[in-house]
Amino acid sequence: MKITARLIVSLIIAIAAVAFGFTYYQVSVEEQRLQTELSRRAVLLGESLQESVVPLVQSNAQTKLQRIVERFGNRERLKGIAVTDLQGNVIVSTPDIRSTIREPVPQSVAAVVEKRPIEEFQDLGDKKTYIYTLPLREDNRLFGALVLIHDASFIGVRLEDIWKTNLIRFVLLSLIVVAITLVMVRWSITGPVAQMAEWLREMRRGKTKETPPVGFSRGDILNPIASEVAKLAKSLAHARAQAEEEARLRMQADALWTDQRLREHIRHELRGQRLFLLSNREPYLHVKQGRTVRCVTPAGGLVTALDPVMRICDGLWIAHGSGNADREMVDEKNMLRVPPDEPAYSLKRVWLTKEEENGYYYGFSNEGLWPLCHITHTRPTFRLEDWVAYQQVNQHFADALLEEIQHVKSPLVLIQDYQLAILPLLVKERRPDARIAIFWHIPWPNPEAYGICPWRAEVLLGMLGADLIGFHTQFHCNNFLDTADRFLESKIDWEHFSIERSGHTTLVKPFPISVAFTADATVPTPEDRAHQREEIMKEIGMHVRFLGVGVDRIDYTKGIPERFLAIERFFEKHPEHIGEFTFVELAAPSRTHIKRYRDLVAEVDELVERINWKFQKKWWRPIVYLKANHSHEEVYRYYRAADICMVTSLHDGMNLVAKEYVASRADGEGVLILSQFTGASRELRDALLVNPYDIEETADAIYSAVVMEREERQERMKRMRATVRENNVYRWAGDLITTLVRLRPEPAAHD
Repeated sequence: MKITARLIVSLIIAIAAVAFGFTYYQVSVEEQRLQTELSRRAVLLGESLQESVVPLVQSNAQTKLQRIVERFGNRERLKGIAVTDLQGNVIVSTPDIRSTIREPVPQSVAAVVEKRPIEEFQDLGDKKTYIYTLPLREDNRLFGALVLIHDASFIGVRLEDIWKTNLIRFVLLSLIVVAITLVMVRWSITGPVAQMAEWLREMRRGKTKETPPVGFSRGDILNPIASEVAKLAKSLAHARAQAEEEARLRMQADALWTDQRLREHIRHELRGQRLFLLSNREPYLHVKQGRTVRCVTPAGGLVTALDPVMRICDGLWIAHGSGNADREMVDEKNMLRVPPDEPAYSLKRVWLTKEEENGYYYGFSNEGLWPLCHITHTRPTFRLEDWVAYQQVNQHFADALLEEIQHVKSPLVLIQDYQLAILPLLVKERRPDARIAIFWHIPWPNPEAYGICPWRAEVLLGMLGADLIGFHTQFHCNNFLDTADRFLESKIDWEHFSIERSGHTTLVKPFPISVAFTADATVPTPEDRAHQREEIMKEIGMHVRFLGVGVDRIDYTKGIPERFLAIERFFEKHPEHIGEFTFVELAAPSRTHIKRYRDLVAEVDELVERINWKFQKKWWRPIVYLKANHSHEEVYRYYRAADICMVTSLHDGMNLVAKEYVASRADGEGVLILSQFTGASRELRDALLVNPYDIEETADAIYSAVVMEREERQERMKRMRATVRENNVYRWAGDLITTLVRLRPEPAAHD
């Protein structure tokens, strides 16, 4: 209330100052105008009377002179006329002014002496008058003076009216401004602040959602505060949910991993040591949009899984700087703190030339190792120049890491994925005391398939420089052990799943990656879910009974064409569902520099167009193909609205889309159709498991999902959510880092 009063008083003072200044100026101008007009009238009258008066004064014809004076003396605002001689004595005058003027008339004397007209304002009696005195002359001879006395009181009346009018305007304007100010302050400040206070009070009591009220962000004055308070409220709600969950788990003697438990666990395990993480993909990249720079979080399982871990560890992430504005955001050491809104760890960027990127990433990594490890019947391509670039880039990463760990005793190094396969050996040769783990995010093939690689021994030796190699499943671990046994002179310990070579032992263990499953503060109501579905339906331009969703990079390993063919077969076998079921594919373009990927994009586009043309009605089409890079928020909106999620990878290490869908369904609804060739299928046994190559089986799974009873849907989802909840990313990170930390470091190198 005080701020409102201060604001109103300030506004009224400002308005008063403006009004006074404007009125003063207006009065001054008007007074000058009226005086000028009065003077002009007096001059005209005096000059016209002079011609008639001078001859009569010369002839001393007082009777005629009196008649002229009386005839002209009754004009508007003319109070009287007098004719004086050279000494200022009145010869004739209008009767009503004789008593008000004194003789000799000073103005007449001055006009005769100075031989020029004299004008002045003077108070005669109780009225303001204007006196104009004109010397009477002819042929340079003076005969006396003509005195014209005007009533000037009307000027004061006019000026007083202006002051009164502007005072009324000031009062009315002040009242209007006060009213508008009260309304706007109430609407934009005090109202939202009151709502904010009430909402925070209810949040503190745990009686409301973490979503701010509608009026909270009204206007832009409080938006920065609203944004920060919303984040704070979300953190409080998250902390409360975790506290409640952990209290419940303590009572149940459960061992659920949470970010808080991981934080405490890592603090205990690391004992002040820093974690160094290396990957090709950076967790945050900067891109130019016009004149502004935007920070973007790339899609993908690696970033989804490891960003929460690095936030907790305050580690150093070394990655390839691929954003077109990345160089502008780093310091002289190519580093910056991330995330931008809440800096929690450091990111160091490695720069590559176009030739290095083409050979290392698009060439050897994604035309060689990627199809080699994914058994999807796409022929790997190996070129010597790509292998050379691959070695050069791995050396760049090694140099960047060695610079940062040169003064760190027994550093902990976590390397990610197939792009950096030979990096462990490059680091180990210089820092044998470093404890190094490499996690392989894609499948590992059997020895026969791996033998295609011309540099199979070099890749294996590079990986075995690590102390720990992690895969998603035990099956992939077994394949790796078989491969090392086939192509290297080494000792395989199948009991402890380790490989010993040249006195160095490497553990090979499964660490199934997952998502950051957290307890939900509130379960969405049927009304909330209906509203979310309605928004999605408006976006896709149709209303259907059943909604399916798929979230993928456009990659030949993801089984997108096979999925669409299964949808086509579903409608052929069950035409009664035409118009009732629509599948939305959120597809992110990927690796478009590679011809196989460009061909896949064209193949999928053509397939979608053919199927939609075959079945579509005026307002409905079976497949909505949204080809773009979608944010996490947008993807989760579709997860929560969809009745069915299809993950039909032809071969996958894990596939976090399946786990993300399960984690998003706090309402306990939804059916997951999952390929048996994904790592996730080993854990999510309550999904409808399919062979994506079998179009008939996948089509039947879609029908089973559509007609499944609610009780069965909820029971399946409940069990899958329990699995994802227990085996979340915090458990994955805790197990992986704990295993790495507890490895015995080798002696440091001596120069």
